[in-house]
This record gives sequence, C-alpha cells and structure tokens, in this order.
Amino acid sequence: MSPQERTMSKTRTRFAPSPTGFIHLGNIRSALYPWAFARATGGDFILRIEDTDLERSTQAAVDVILEGMAWLGLDHDEGPFYQMQRMDRYKAVLAEMQAQGLVYPCYMSVAELDALRERQMVHKEKPRYDGTWRPEPGKVLPPVPEGVQPVLRFKNPQGGVVAWDDKVKGRIEIRNDELDDLVIARPDGTPTYNFCVVVDDIDMAITHVIRGDDHVNNTPRQINIFQALGKEPPVYAHLPTVLNEQGEKMSKRNGAKPVTQYRDEGFLPDAMVNYLARLGWSHGDDEIFSRAQFLEWFDLDHLGRSAAQFDEAKLRWVNAQHLKAMADDQLAPLVAEQLAKQGITADERLPAICALFKDRCDTTVALAGWACAFYADVQIQEADRAQHLTEAVKPAIATLAAKLTEVSWEKAAIALAIKEALAAHGLKMPQLAMPVRVLVMGTPQTPSLDAVLALFDREKILKRLREA
Repeated sequence: MSPQERTMSKTRTRFAPSPTGFIHLGNIRSALYPWAFARATGGDFILRIEDTDLERSTQAAVDVILEGMAWLGLDHDEGPFYQMQRMDRYKAVLAEMQAQGLVYPCYMSVAELDALRERQMVHKEKPRYDGTWRPEPGKVLPPVPEGVQPVLRFKNPQGGVVAWDDKVKGRIEIRNDELDDLVIARPDGTPTYNFCVVVDDIDMAITHVIRGDDHVNNTPRQINIFQALGKEPPVYAHLPTVLNEQGEKMSKRNGAKPVTQYRDEGFLPDAMVNYLARLGWSHGDDEIFSRAQFLEWFDLDHLGRSAAQFDEAKLRWVNAQHLKAMADDQLAPLVAEQLAKQGITADERLPAICALFKDRCDTTVALAGWACAFYADVQIQEADRAQHLTEAVKPAIATLAAKLTEVSWEKAAIALAIKEALAAHGLKMPQLAMPVRVLVMGTPQTPSLDAVLALFDREKILKRLREA
C-alpha cells in the first residue's frame, strides 16, 4: 500500500498485549491511544492477545485485560484474536518464505552461539549472529550435524538502512549491518514474536501501530520482514515509558496495580481515561475533559516525547472532578455497588445522598463511606464522644429532639427547629451542630446539618439523638 493509498484507506489500529502479567496503567495507555485514534478517525480497533509465551501466559491475565478494557469502555471492533490459534497461518507463510529463499536453516547450537558472542565481546564487537549458515553464492556451508533440528533465520538485507518516520520520535534510521539474521522459527517449528506480529499486522490490515517505545528495537526487523513479503509497513508511533511515583518504569514488580483494582477502589472509567490520556498527550492546558472531547481532540501530532510519571494524588484529583460533575442518578448505582460489598442495600434516597456528599469525595468508595451512615449503625469514636457530647450540650440535644418530633420532615422546617433549639439554650451553631453530627453521622464534620437530617428517617434521627 502506497502512502497515498494509506491516506485514503480506513484507519485500523490494534492493541496486542501479552497475557504474562496483570495489565496495569502503563500497559493500558498503550490501548487507549490506538483506540482513541481509531475512534477519532472513524476507523477500526482490533484486539489481539499475543499468547505464544506458553510458560508465562495465563487465562487470569487475559481476563484482567478483557475486564479492564470493558470497564474503561475501550471497545474493540474485531477480536480478540489469539496468536496460538493462528499457528497454521504462520507456518504457511514460513513455508512460502522458504520457497522464496527468504529464510534459511541454521544449525548453530546455543552453546556455539554463546561462545561466538563471548569472543565478539572480548574483541569489543557487538554480540550478534555472524551468518555462518547463511547461504551465499560460492559459499560452502559447514556439514549439517546429525540429529540437530535447525532454527529458521530471516535473511536480513545487507547494506543500506531501514528507516521510518515515527509519529512520536521523528525520523529513525538503522543500518542493516547492525541487524543480524533474526530467528523466526524455533527448532520445533513454532514461529517467534517478531515474525508473528508482522503476519498478524498484514492479515489484519493494520495501518497504524501505536505502542510502547520498548518495541523500537523490534521495528527495523519487522519493517524488513514486511518488505520481504512485498507489503508496505504501517505507520509507527512509539510511546515513551510511563514511570511510577519513584521514577522507575511502571511494572508489577515495582508495585503497579492491575487496572481492575482501580475499578474496585471506586475510580470512574471516564476519569481514568481523562488521566491516562494526559500521560503522554495534551490538548493545550486542558486538564479535565470528557471522553467525547478527548476523541474530538485526539491526534498523533500531540503525543509527548518524554516519559510521563504516574501521580496517584493527581489521579484522585481528576477523579474527584469527574465525580462532582457526574449526574447523581448515574453516580448512585456505582455507589450502590460499593454499599452492596458491605451487605447494604441502598434505596431511592441514594441520588440525593450522592448530591449532598460528592463534593467531599474523590472515589465512589469514599462516597459510599458517607452513605453508610444512612443505612447502618454508626460507630462513634471515643475522642469525638468525649470532646463533643458533653453534659453541657445534652439539654440542647434533648430540646432539638423534642422539636424534631413535631415538625414537617423537610429541610426548611428542620432548619427552623435547629434555630429554635440554639436560641433556647443561648448556643452558636457549631456548639450544637457538631455534637448532633457525631450522633447522627459518627463525625463532627458534614455538609449543612438540616440537609443531612432531612435525608434520614425521622425515627432514626430521634433514636440517635436520645442516645446522647
């Protein structure tokens, strides 16, 4: 496909994770950008599971990939495709390449290869395969050892350069003499990663490969395989690494959490998309934006070139902004899920409870923590009891309870009852409000007391006040 044809063709991107560990935020960002580019350009987004590492791949890791992407709303148009289910296709392409003389059998053992590399390092040379078994006109190959299954190596071009215009890193050129002949099939005939990727990208008509910059070293090898097969390589964009809060590469080993853990901890998917988008891409100074705005703005021209650093405090701030902006009737079911984990069944009051407390919260877990007081008994800390529930204030609490017995149960009438109780005992609002909050909510700090009380059942309020 020529550059002109590609410009006219439909965008097709892919996310191709290996299920060898639980997917974390650094990984999922490599799904977000190709998904966003496909959506922004009216293209297709393909999910491909690269599960050829049989020893380390697990179904549990696949499940976290699928659950995490579903939670974040990163929907795919095709797939998931599994490489282990495509082995027949890879072997067919290998056979074609053998027939065309693009690959050759190599009988060099691992021990021989290790010894070669040691000699090269002693002589300050780059350790690499030296082409011992590469057939050339007039070259006599060593005798084939008995009982040895060869690997298949790709005949990398000799001389010249392999180059591409990376959408993040700019022009990259690698001399072919820096690349040795890549093993593309193991002794048992199973194909290797770099070969499978190329076949997949060809078969799936991928136009743009947007992935982490740990793949930059694979790209020249893959481009040469594309060209050997007579195909135009896709456009590449290699994303800088995401660092953890200590400045190390984000990884499970360094404490990164599975993406699904953020769901369980009460983060909103749109907030996560917003935060992840800013880890390597920007739209001016915009910090908070909706998913629709992100897709309207996203392009490959504003991807950052430097590593981004994860900051949980910033993530919580972004989540808090989305929480505040979310409609209460949409927020309530998410809070109800968190309450259900504690064995609490919410009711029709929950949207109003969310409206009252969401400005104080950065996750739905925190919001559920406030809502618990409306559905379950509260635990009063002894320090709060000693500080606020003094003998001096108990008569005022009793007066308030008596007045609340008689009023209509709505905010304005409750506010008037509080005002009358304050006047009767010559108190200022905090002197009565804080003890009442401790009794009702288990904490001296809440939103407006009349608004809080109005959301409770009258009898529950009277019971708690009489416990003073």
